[in-house]
Parts: sequence; C-alpha cells; structure tokens
Amino acid sequence: MLRLSWTQPEDLVPHALAAAELDGVDVSALRDEWVNAGGSPIAAVSGASPVAASPALRDLGRRLLARIDELPLPDALVAAEPDGFAAILDLAPQPPELPAVSGSDQSGSSLGDRMLGAWLGRAAGCLLGKPVEKISREGIRAIAQSTGNWPIASYFTERGLDPAVAARYPWNRRSRPTSLVENIDGMPEDDDLNFPLIALDLLERVGADFTTDDVALSWLANLPGGRVFTAERIVYRNLLEGYEPDEAAGIQNPFQEWIGAQIRTDVYGWARPGDPHAAAALAYRDAWLSHRRSGLYGALFVAAASSAALVASSVHEVLAAGLSAVPEGSRFAAAILRGAELGASELSVDEALDALAAEFGHLHWVHALNNSALLAFALVRSDGDFATAISIAVAGGWDTDSVGATAGAIAGALTGAASLPSTWIDPLHNRLATSIPGFDGIGFDELAARTAALVPSVVGVTL
Repeated sequence: MLRLSWTQPEDLVPHALAAAELDGVDVSALRDEWVNAGGSPIAAVSGASPVAASPALRDLGRRLLARIDELPLPDALVAAEPDGFAAILDLAPQPPELPAVSGSDQSGSSLGDRMLGAWLGRAAGCLLGKPVEKISREGIRAIAQSTGNWPIASYFTERGLDPAVAARYPWNRRSRPTSLVENIDGMPEDDDLNFPLIALDLLERVGADFTTDDVALSWLANLPGGRVFTAERIVYRNLLEGYEPDEAAGIQNPFQEWIGAQIRTDVYGWARPGDPHAAAALAYRDAWLSHRRSGLYGALFVAAASSAALVASSVHEVLAAGLSAVPEGSRFAAAILRGAELGASELSVDEALDALAAEFGHLHWVHALNNSALLAFALVRSDGDFATAISIAVAGGWDTDSVGATAGAIAGALTGAASLPSTWIDPLHNRLATSIPGFDGIGFDELAARTAALVPSVVGVTL
C-alpha cells in the first residue's frame, strides 16, 4: 500500500488543526468532530500515518480541511502579519547601511569569490545535515559522540558507531547512501539545492520580471511530484487540479508557515547583492506560490540576508538586512531576535539549545519559526565562522539539512570560497547531482559564475 506523505486527508487534518490553533483560530469544535469520528488528533511526524483511513473518514477529512480554510484569522494577526509585499515592508524596519558592491572588499575577497563561497557553503551545510534529518537533538549528539565527532567537526560517519545507538537513532534512509563521510562523492541531490537551481534557471530564462505563474510552470516542467514536500506537494496537487498559482497556497494547505519557501530564495539575494529589498521582491513572487505569513517571511528574510552576506562584514548586518524584509511585530521577527539574543548570551551552546527547545519545541520539525530561531542562534554564536555555524545549525536538530544549508550559505558568503575549510569543501568535488534538467553534474564554480552574471551592472565590479 502506498502511503504517500503530506497528501492524505486523514494525515492533513491534524496538521491543519494545529496550524489554525497556532494562528489563534478556534477549531475546538472541528477537532471534536474529527476525533469523535475516529480520526487521530496527532499529526504524523513524517507526513503519513501507517494505516489508510476508511472512505467515510477520508471524506470527512476533505470536508474539514475545506471548512478550516473558511475560518477567518484574528484581526490582530492580520494587522501584525500581512501577506501583501508593500504592507510587509511598511511594517518592517529600515535596512542597514551596507557597503557598496565593488570588485573586492576590505579583506580582498572578490564578489565572485564570495558568490562561490555562498554556493559551496550551502552545499556543505546541507550535506552535513542530510543523514541526521528527522533525528532528535539527543540522537544527533549520541551519534556524534559514539563516533568521536563531538563537537561536530566533520561529516557524519557510521564507522565505530555503537550498534545500540544506530538502532535507536537510524540515519535518514534516503541520505545514508550518499551523505556519510565514507561514501560522499560530490554533492548528492537535495531539494535544498534543487530549488536554488530552479531560481537560477528562472532568472536566466525568464528574467527578473518572472511571475508566480512562471514559478508554477517551472515546477511542473522540472520537478517530479515525488521530489517536493509539505507545502510544495500540496501546491503541486492544487495546480494539477486547476487552481491558479496565486491561490494555490491557500487551498487545504496546512504547511503555509513551514520552511519550504525559505530554502528557495538564496539565489535571489545573490543576484541582488547589497540590495535586500530588491532581493526580497524577487523572493516574494516565488514564495507566494506556496506560503503565507511566517512561511512567506522566511523566504523574504533569507533573500534579504543573502543579499547582505555578499557585501557585509558581520552577521549582525546580515540579520538586520533580513529583518528589514519582515514585519517588526511578527512572530517570525521575534523568533529571529530570540535566536540572536541567545547567540549573544553567556549561556553555553547546550544551555541555549535547551532554551530554544523549551520555547519552540512544540512546533513541527519543519516549521519556519523554530528553525529560523536556530539559524539566528547559529550565526550569532559562530560570529560567521563557517565550521562553527554549520555545526551548531545541525547539532540543534529539527530540519537539519535546511538550516545547515542556509547557515552555510550565509557564513560561506561572509567568508569567501578561498578561505573555506578544506575538510568541508574538498568532498564536494566541485560537483552537484540533481534531477533538474540541464544541471546534473554541474560545478559550483559554474553556478557561481552564472549567478554573478545576473547581478545588474555596477561600475567597478569585477566578477
């Protein structure tokens, strides 16, 4: 029996009830109706329950999902967390003054070197997190300690791993064959790299005036349905059912505030270095296809932060740039600020991660808020040091490959490719595997050059 994750009504209802409650919507009567009919109120962690629901329960699930969509959001939430781009910027702080884009910065790193550092950093951070995705923070530590890799200082290995630890905390099934140090041979395929390729292709093929419709068409043409997850999989289904791209995110999609859009928007920042709002404007049209509120803000934040990371000298400038594309009173901004506060605190890494778990641990491991708080913590605590940033991002658990990728991209851009540690970069072999047409086996140097070619002409820039 095929139990496809993130699609069955009986699996979506618990997620939809939880999402509504997080937004302050009263769904107690709908929850009671679901439970009294035999439905589980507990959301499947990995997206699919093991046993199919009866036809009657599945039909009820579809009807409840539609009814949840019709419930209005609280007025206070709508005011504090708008979805329109202009309204978002109206509620956001001003961006920091960033250095002008130039051929090289004060350290002598060229924009091209920092662009390559961003691509390589994204890959390395993602690769570190791939085999431990979905594993708890405690499990990640147990694996690393068992193999002599704690604090995390290299890619994971199962050499020397205690069989009892391995049994208790099994590797991510899909990533184990390609993402342990003993079998890494270039960067394996991952959605955290596939989506940046989609963005690069859009900018090259369509240009900066691409629309949300263009994003939808690109997904349908280039991404098999089995390679998209959570909100993206729901939107894929909605597009095939005939919904327009502008409305597809809002149809029976309980994952609108998860991390999916946040992993798609680095390239928009890299294509607009030093201009966070221009980067966020590009990201908005992409993210609008699948996300709203916190999920949408995550995409804008990463695009703006990535824009700054190519010209800035500190993670504080990067975070300020990211926050300039997010409503100041939003839950997302609060999560970033809390992570940064813990990063700058006197707490040890473990104590700070305990605090994050206590405050955000009630959220699903793919939600935007917990993962973004962890991202901010990793960046501030590392002060931009690449190895420290990706190690903390992954050690914190939750969506390890996605947070590792974003932390790696930002720290890699701040550092520049020439200064990235060989321990993390050499195993990539300057090669990326992907099913995105035209990109399989491409080198990161070519990706950086093609991204740099998208930067608007600026006097004095040599890429």
